[in-house]
Amino acid sequence: MENILEIKGLNKAYEGFALKDVTFSMPRGYIMGFVGQNGSGKTTTIRAILDMAKTDSGKISVFGMDSVTDTIAIKERLGVVFDSLYLANHLNVKQVEKQLRPFYKDWSSDEFFRRIKEFDLPDNRKIGDFSKGMKMKLMVAAALSHNAELIILDEPTSGLDPVARDELLDILAEYIEDENRGVLFSTHITADVERIADYVTILHNGRVWFTGTKDDLCESYAVIKGAEEDIPPALKEKCIDFHAYRNGFDALIETAYLDKAPKSLETEKASIDEILVYIAKEDKHERRSENDTV
Repeated sequence: MENILEIKGLNKAYEGFALKDVTFSMPRGYIMGFVGQNGSGKTTTIRAILDMAKTDSGKISVFGMDSVTDTIAIKERLGVVFDSLYLANHLNVKQVEKQLRPFYKDWSSDEFFRRIKEFDLPDNRKIGDFSKGMKMKLMVAAALSHNAELIILDEPTSGLDPVARDELLDILAEYIEDENRGVLFSTHITADVERIADYVTILHNGRVWFTGTKDDLCESYAVIKGAEEDIPPALKEKCIDFHAYRNGFDALIETAYLDKAPKSLETEKASIDEILVYIAKEDKHERRSENDTV
């Protein structure tokens, strides 16, 4: 299976934060949900893919080309949608099209205005007056108008109403029907990932916590609950963020360990949202314990 995107050993340090050996790949023909809590490193990784951030080490390949030395050729074949509009607010849609057209050899004005009409966007109104949903649709229209093979979206549904979010997901599902294409979809709204993603990469504190198919992720972890006295100590050690309270406990655990769980304990498949919450809480508890030790 050919990969449309490959990242190997990516490192990038800022004051107070660092990407650490980020490695994952994404095959053609699929949507990858790129998830993690705010500050986990998603945007930094995307900036590195787009050659907008100088990395300390590692290699990024897009379409089999180097993200630094071949950046212009790569961007010809990329569509990018950010969480905020990157175009001047005083322009209208016609002026936006006129500005973007020279940057792409495969730009199609017909396709752009077809999308504008499909998205019900006015072509003579200042885009600064557009709603957030309208601005998102404008960026998507631009991304779809030059035969892009890979679309990268950085928190595009943040702040959108449910209808606008649903419309965007439908657009992405339609786009990926061409199996030569791919979508990297960065978001903290895990319901969107569960609906449309085929693959998931989870970043946590600048590291890859999981990368693989969505089905593998959801089948690999479960939430376990019950009376604390019923869980064997050896199994308790395998739990992620074991949380005891007056009437019992809950925790995240790898399903591979469930054969050691007593029948008195309740288990259920973990959602992506639950997985993110548990790993974030475990990290917070570990830091608190380290501080208490010091």
